[in-house]
Amino acid sequence: MVHNAYDSFELLNNCPTKIDSIESYGSKLILGCSDGSLRIYGPDSSGADRSPPSDQHALRKEPYAPERTIPGFSKKPILSMEVLESRELLLSLSESIAFHRLPNLETIAVITKAKGANVYSWDDRRGFLCFARQKRVCIFRHDGGRGFVEVKDFGVPDTVKSMSWCGENICLGIRKEYIILNATNGALSEVFSSGKIAPPLVVALPSGELILGKENIGVFVDQNGKLLQADRICWSEAPTVVVIRNPYAIALFPRRVEIRSLRVPYPLIQTIVLRNARHLIKSNNAVVVGLENSVYGLFPVPLGAQIVQLTASGNFEEALTLCKLLPPEDASLRAAKEASIHIRYAHYLFENGCYEEAMEHFLASQVDITYVLSLYPSIVLPKTTAVPEPEKLMDLSLDASQLSRGSSGLSDDLETMVPQLSESEEHAALEFKKMSHNTLMALIKFLQKKRFSIVEKAAAEGTEEVVLDAFGDNFASSRFKKSNNKGRGNIQINSAAREMAAILDTALLQALLLTGQSSAALELLKGLNYCDVKICEEILQKGNHYAALLELYRSNSMHCEALKLLHQLVEESKSNQSQAEPIQKFSPEAIIEYLKPLCGTDPMLVLEFSMLVLESCPTQTIELFLSGNIPADLVNSYLKQHAPNMQGRYLELMLAMNENGISGNLQNEMVQIYLSEVLEWYSELSAQQIWDEKSYSPTRKKLLSALESISGYNPEALLRRLPPDALFEERAILLGKMNQHELALSLYVHKLHVPELALAYCDRVYEAVIHQPPVKSSGNIYLTLLQIYLNPQKTTKNFEKRITNLVSSPNPSIPKVGSAASIKAKGGRKKIASIEGAEDMRITSPTSTDSGRSDGDAEESSEEGSSAIMLDQVLDLLSRRWDKINGAQALKLLPRETKLQNLLPFLGPLLKKSSEAYRNFSVIKSLRQSENLQVKDELYNQRKAVVKISGDSLCSLCNKKIGTSVFAVYPNGKTLVHFVCFRDSQTMKAVVKGSPLRKR
Repeated sequence: MVHNAYDSFELLNNCPTKIDSIESYGSKLILGCSDGSLRIYGPDSSGADRSPPSDQHALRKEPYAPERTIPGFSKKPILSMEVLESRELLLSLSESIAFHRLPNLETIAVITKAKGANVYSWDDRRGFLCFARQKRVCIFRHDGGRGFVEVKDFGVPDTVKSMSWCGENICLGIRKEYIILNATNGALSEVFSSGKIAPPLVVALPSGELILGKENIGVFVDQNGKLLQADRICWSEAPTVVVIRNPYAIALFPRRVEIRSLRVPYPLIQTIVLRNARHLIKSNNAVVVGLENSVYGLFPVPLGAQIVQLTASGNFEEALTLCKLLPPEDASLRAAKEASIHIRYAHYLFENGCYEEAMEHFLASQVDITYVLSLYPSIVLPKTTAVPEPEKLMDLSLDASQLSRGSSGLSDDLETMVPQLSESEEHAALEFKKMSHNTLMALIKFLQKKRFSIVEKAAAEGTEEVVLDAFGDNFASSRFKKSNNKGRGNIQINSAAREMAAILDTALLQALLLTGQSSAALELLKGLNYCDVKICEEILQKGNHYAALLELYRSNSMHCEALKLLHQLVEESKSNQSQAEPIQKFSPEAIIEYLKPLCGTDPMLVLEFSMLVLESCPTQTIELFLSGNIPADLVNSYLKQHAPNMQGRYLELMLAMNENGISGNLQNEMVQIYLSEVLEWYSELSAQQIWDEKSYSPTRKKLLSALESISGYNPEALLRRLPPDALFEERAILLGKMNQHELALSLYVHKLHVPELALAYCDRVYEAVIHQPPVKSSGNIYLTLLQIYLNPQKTTKNFEKRITNLVSSPNPSIPKVGSAASIKAKGGRKKIASIEGAEDMRITSPTSTDSGRSDGDAEESSEEGSSAIMLDQVLDLLSRRWDKINGAQALKLLPRETKLQNLLPFLGPLLKKSSEAYRNFSVIKSLRQSENLQVKDELYNQRKAVVKISGDSLCSLCNKKIGTSVFAVYPNGKTLVHFVCFRDSQTMKAVVKGSPLRKR
């Protein structure tokens, strides 16, 4: 016997006649006797110590005394009775089926067709009665009054031994099998065969399902006879009667009553010995057992008492099942009992090695996680938290220290003892370690299931605190104490939810590491977590879990510590490259990846630690600066101070990425860096006396490209740094930026001796000014080159002196490149203006026609003995750029001895273009003249318009007849007005506009 579910109490004894049937009605017992009499018993109220009943309509646990006897109630013994409480009727089966009104027992109806019936079943919901007589099954319906109406009558294969309604069908137990009878059409369907020895037994369950007896086995079927489950309820022998009183099934045997649970595996709960028991019925609050001359009542033990019994005996599952049956008004009591049972059951399972099941019950008990963690001494928790010891539970055989010792197998002391075991205890040590792993795996699952709700509450409190900070302290809650520390690791946790989250995450991380789940620990730290930094940092350092330690620092905004550790790991990885041991490697790229998210929040930290990997990963580091949108000026100044050799590389990539996004200061900085490197290279080659002006190092190529493509630098400052006898190409570009085109072209022609560069220079200047309002002739730059070719001595005379004066003039300023108007007389720049002005005057001044000589002749006669002119280059220039040069001015500059045949490549296309232009303009002139004539003709036609004035013609302004008055006609030729009206209207308009009237 597991526990006492029912208490047996003898209600009456020494009944004068044999009891054939029994039923209860309220607090009374109705007995059908073998002599056909009906005896009614009630509680014996003669006892002075009887307490007032709590329920007037329930059986009482006290002796019963006869109240009334109705002799001759039935001619034959009453086989069975049933009280229909909803209709206040008593149904009795004797020689037929009769209905009597309660409580006076007046006869309502007698179904004569039920004569000889041996079994019946009543459907109280619909008021349907079915009974079996021989091989017939009849169905009657109560019409609500005093009569019953026959509904159906069906034949069956054999005599019915047991029957019960199952929904719309009827389950029949005949001699050899069970069948389902359709109450609508009489269709029969077989279920399975019944037992060979015991008679069939059909028991209806409250859910509408059935238990069908087969010898000592009860089989569960649905309303259609289909098997429900593989489990069976097994009795000690075949029962004669079974009643269902949730959560138990109570079976009657000749010498005892068995009570079994309806929960799989249907264990035996209690056995009550009652010899010669013949009847078993269910009443409102008890189960009644009838013997030959006495009646016993089986009163249920209160659920609370049963739960205590089951818990004390270790039947926790059964106790939890009973807890669910407690009434709704005892919800708090039920929750408390369930939690207590879950905790006791969890300890029991934990001690017996069922760790996962134990954690499931700890989870169901809603116990605080600190309670469970106290079973694991090896788990270190934050010192700010007071972790309670496990509570002392009633009837718990092991104390807290035993629980801890048996449950946590991972304490440091125990683990250090394992290697010292003797060989005979190696097997025990292996089992110990296995148990330790299993306990921690169960703990991990427990913490993971609890984590979502706890972390969600902690995050909600953190959000609330941020909102309170944003809206001021007036609405601050007293449970928050604000901290200004940056990382979560340094925040003083004062809220209950965040404190619990810190305990949980700290314990979970340790459990994952102890079970070798380092990847899972890493994933935990990557997400939102509340791990205690101090404890976890120490554990991760001891276990060399550096990747997890980095994530711990990152999640708590401890970036400086993380980067220092990462740099240390990178250096160790470099030093351990020669080792064969497989250790975790960290590359410099890991530092760059860590710094990427910090560019927007802490650029100074990014710059500080990027210097550690700038030399080993220059490209990736500079791309970090560019992709992170760190201010370029800040990066440049930092590189200039800490890594000047990488400054140029950064500015190059910055310029390539966004030319307009780099300031003029940075452009000038980059050009200065290039120039410094080129000057250093030039000094080395000059010292070795191997300098060649046509030598180009990679840096010099970059310098030339930068000087031509960008415009934010100061050309005068750069010009001062150039050596006087070298780097002429750079000098020429700088002079061009200062609009000193003559000097620049002279360098290309006389110093570099590369006419192609001079021509390319002219093309650039021409294209730059072609879309601007011309201050000078668009072909002026080509004429300047032409003069240099024709007058080599003049252009080279005092060349160095002119450049020296140019760069040493006081108050230098940076003129706009390509703007001819930027050169104005100001301070020390009068000489530059005079040079340009002289060229313009010479080019544009009219030449004396009566002299018969060109300008070239004049120059030649004035400078006798000069060096030969560069006529081939002149002719080549004219032939290649004839369309961009003013032909008349060019011809004036050529010497008189120039052969016309040599000018054919120049004059041919020029004259062809000129004549073509002349023809085109002539056509345009003719078209314009024709259009002019057309307009004049239209004007004359408009002036020829005739206006007819009649006596009915009216003025459009005053609406009076015009008559013989002076009139005016509007341009449309239809609107007529008096001239006086027209003049007055014009005067009014002039006054409104505020202009004075013009007198005529």
